Amino acid sequence: MYTSHEDIGYDFEDDPKDKKTLKPHPDVDGGWAWMMVLSSFFVHILIMGSQMALGVLNVEWLEEFHQSRGLTAWVSSLSMGVTLIVGPFIGLFINTCGCRRTAIIGGLLNSLGWVLSAYAANVYYLFITFGLAAGFGSGMAYLPAVVMVGRYFQKRRALAQGLSTTGTGFGTFLMTVLLKYLCAEYGWRNAMFIQGAVSLNLCVCGALMRPLSPGMDGDDPEGKAPHHVLPAHSTDSVRSSGQLGEAEEKPGGPGTEDSSLGDAPAQACREKTVHGKDMRAFRLLKTVSQLTLRVRKGFRDWYSGYFGTASLFTNRMFVAFIFWALFAYSSFVIPFIHLPEIVNLYNLSEQNDVFPLTSIIAIVHIFGKVVLGVVADLPCISVWNVFLMANFTLVLSIFILPLMHTYAGLAVICALIGFSSGYFSLMPVVTEDLVGIEHLANAYGIIICANGISALLGPPFAGWIYDITQKYDFSFYISGLLYMVGILFLLIQPCIQIIEQSRKKYMDGANV
Repeated sequence: MYTSHEDIGYDFEDDPKDKKTLKPHPDVDGGWAWMMVLSSFFVHILIMGSQMALGVLNVEWLEEFHQSRGLTAWVSSLSMGVTLIVGPFIGLFINTCGCRRTAIIGGLLNSLGWVLSAYAANVYYLFITFGLAAGFGSGMAYLPAVVMVGRYFQKRRALAQGLSTTGTGFGTFLMTVLLKYLCAEYGWRNAMFIQGAVSLNLCVCGALMRPLSPGMDGDDPEGKAPHHVLPAHSTDSVRSSGQLGEAEEKPGGPGTEDSSLGDAPAQACREKTVHGKDMRAFRLLKTVSQLTLRVRKGFRDWYSGYFGTASLFTNRMFVAFIFWALFAYSSFVIPFIHLPEIVNLYNLSEQNDVFPLTSIIAIVHIFGKVVLGVVADLPCISVWNVFLMANFTLVLSIFILPLMHTYAGLAVICALIGFSSGYFSLMPVVTEDLVGIEHLANAYGIIICANGISALLGPPFAGWIYDITQKYDFSFYISGLLYMVGILFLLIQPCIQIIEQSRKKYMDGANV
């Protein structure tokens, strides 16, 4: 998706035979690379953390606009879904403008979406300002944060990505507390206005995303080359060469020397003016040319990666993984959006105010990512086995959740959901096992897009089920059942491949 020398952390240099050689970049795996981790960590807090805390605002919107739960849930699901769905398309912005500018523009758009949503007159207004505008801005800031960590790390990429994504858990806990406090003290409209101001910190995080090589990644469109393009045409050299030429052609008397000396300042001024205009025109032309080439190359790489002959969709195991992603993420998102209201229906608000259930999920989610990552790195443990066991634990928790009607029981199940959902840190590793390192960026973009569709449809589906049955129980059962279907897709495909390989060996042996 973003195929360039920055993706692998190397610079290109010309050798005497005009071939490209590689040298390691000094900032890879150290130095400013850890600032990328810090920047990505805060991006996860501000974007993913705030989205996982939208259940607080969902309750306020239900009381304010008196719409159905299914319709109101579209606001939160649009914001979550658009953030992930636009991931593959944000690559065009990254290739054209660079990660830094894309993240800063995304931060401004996200903040504007929060602020405009504070003046919402109805739910449909929130669809545009919060669901689409703030969601698209979140996607523009989120993807560069993930990409830049991958560019700055080679040996410790998994560790770096794991540390940065823990910001989701911290952010969910912090943003839940912050939004509850702001809504109680100032009302939900002022809370969204304040949150819009807080979201401007995404621009600060974007400013930290320094490209590995100046003049690349779109962050230095002019570059430094124009300063050295025409060294022979400096004012001093032109004047001196002009004077020397006159001296050689006219070796005459004093009158000639006096006239040439008198015209020298005026001639130098004219040459300087012409030279300045030429340089400005040259720089403008060079910038436009570079931008045009960057846009064309970026679109060509993006198109070939998704619709060309990359053969990602011919990998049946990867296609099964996409189906899993379509069904899995909604089961994780639905509790975050609807748990605050479920707690109110069970008359557990006082206990939940002391320690919200969504905060329990968020905190344990942090430990889940770390523990599952450490276990998966053990030499005797298969990453796929850890990934599948965590999925089974999560789907089992989703089935049990509707049976719990006490705060203690809900807290235990929420802890299981938080821990088992730590498998998100293993998704890049599993994706690489399926498609290889050369297709990882494109493949992971497709997976998060599928997660976005799941997040987009899951919460409204649960709301519609409640509107029909007056219970949330069936929404958890149905989402858990679909989740199980996604897991079965992952289990069936290896069996089919083994059967086909055995059949092929048998046919080959029979032919011999």
